[in-house]
Amino acid sequence: MAALFWLLALSSSVAAKIVSDASPSLSFTAKILQGQPLDGFVSFSIEFASFPDFAGNVSNPNKFSNNLLNNLGYLTGTKPYIRVGGNTQDYAIFNPNLTIALKGTVNATRSPDYPTTIEIGPSYFESYQTWPNVKFTHGFNQGGNHDDRQWATLIQTAAIACKTLGKDKLHWWEYGNEPDLFATSAQGPVRPSNYNESDYVREWLAATRAIKGVLAQECPDMLSDETYGYLAPSFAGVSNHLKAPRAWADDLNTDGTIRYFSTHNYISGATSPGVTLQGTLMNHTRTRSSVDPHVSEFASIAAAAPGLVQIMGETNSLYNQGKPGLSNSFGAALWGIDFNLYCASVGIGRVHMHMGTNYRYASWQPVTTDLAAVGTKAPYYGNVAVAAFLGNLRIEPVRIAHLDLQPSGDRSANGTTETETEVGVQDAAYGAYVDGALTRIMVVNMRAYNYTLNGTGDLATRNPARRRARTYAFGVAGFREGREAVVRRLHANGSDAITGITWDGLSYNYELDLGRPVRLRNVTTGEKVRVRRGVVEVAVLDSEAVVLDFGAV
Repeated sequence: MAALFWLLALSSSVAAKIVSDASPSLSFTAKILQGQPLDGFVSFSIEFASFPDFAGNVSNPNKFSNNLLNNLGYLTGTKPYIRVGGNTQDYAIFNPNLTIALKGTVNATRSPDYPTTIEIGPSYFESYQTWPNVKFTHGFNQGGNHDDRQWATLIQTAAIACKTLGKDKLHWWEYGNEPDLFATSAQGPVRPSNYNESDYVREWLAATRAIKGVLAQECPDMLSDETYGYLAPSFAGVSNHLKAPRAWADDLNTDGTIRYFSTHNYISGATSPGVTLQGTLMNHTRTRSSVDPHVSEFASIAAAAPGLVQIMGETNSLYNQGKPGLSNSFGAALWGIDFNLYCASVGIGRVHMHMGTNYRYASWQPVTTDLAAVGTKAPYYGNVAVAAFLGNLRIEPVRIAHLDLQPSGDRSANGTTETETEVGVQDAAYGAYVDGALTRIMVVNMRAYNYTLNGTGDLATRNPARRRARTYAFGVAGFREGREAVVRRLHANGSDAITGITWDGLSYNYELDLGRPVRLRNVTTGEKVRVRRGVVEVAVLDSEAVVLDFGAV
């Protein structure tokens, strides 16, 4: 029988109660049914030009990257799906005589972070052979970059990619990255200003049919409904030059080959005015307002596309590869938990977190460069926490519900109350259900606590302010008295930390065991809490996330 429960959250003795009523009701049941993540929910998008760094090649595979993928696969039952694409997929031109994987030229006026003139050779595709048990989406060049070899590149790379990937490694294909920006891109338009949805659809259908023709010749065993299809339309957002509902109305899917409705999202930009860790990333309201328009857009399409599932084919914190001190901080890891689980709760089936070499928001740096050392970065720990909360989706498919928080209005011991602007804005909670029964609860306390003075990152000037804890009390009607839950914590010294992060006492640092989990003896683990009179309580520090796992005991 499904466990019936309600939730209320309250702070420690210095703060008033935060209450959420999640009692069973028809509306709440509908909420639970909506949030069903796909296998490999925690997945990645890797910048096309960076893929050889992340994966290596046959003679020198990147074992560090593979270890990090294995960790996530162990937790969820499926290694992350990898989409190879991004802006540089539309710059990549095939040169069959190139003896190296990729030759790129950086034009800092277009982007200082990746090459915008690119040739790839046959050995580029070796990178698809280095990670066991991983499925890939290969991104083809639609933008063209004003190079007349674009169509020849499409035909030639379709043949090589299908032979390299085969049925076992291919997930789906993708043609074009963010074509809704082709006519307006700040890096230089590649289509005229009057480019519209009908133009895009004609291009997309012509190219995907050409790809199918290549497969019919070179890889005929990859043309079944189970092995042939696309992520599309891969638009950058919901309010750009092209609109997905119009493209759909213009028969984008007339051939029935779109397997996932793929959309992209960035909550803001690295250089956008007013971007802060607390106000932009560690802000649940901001996250919801960024995701909800995607859900509404897809709803306008879904009625005409039964069975189609929406995914985030590319996303991360701040576009233009993230901002130092924000996108690479522990606060960004907390944001990542909230963002991913909110996506899951509103029916987005999978989330591909984007990354590239030297990118500030990347989950890890795959190789050492003159700009960054190889290593595991703060956002990866958020990936791990999400994966652990979801559990093994192959064995135990879960549904995720978003739990609203609100202040009770009660006064605390010192006479203060939690403010409306703080509760449900600087924290979030989610429930994981198996067969309708509550199995795990995630609480993300996103009230920023800077470990260093004013968040400067200078370890010589520590923040003298006390780090507060909030006590969250969960009512679990139907749970027996004394039932235990294991407590697992995602912890760091503060939201501004970029190192010293642990998940349930584990470190995934490159330096310890090449990204494999290593238990740290100086971190307390094994904490348990018990249900008392229908309530279970746990204290959560500001800038910390906690999972209560009822299924682990």
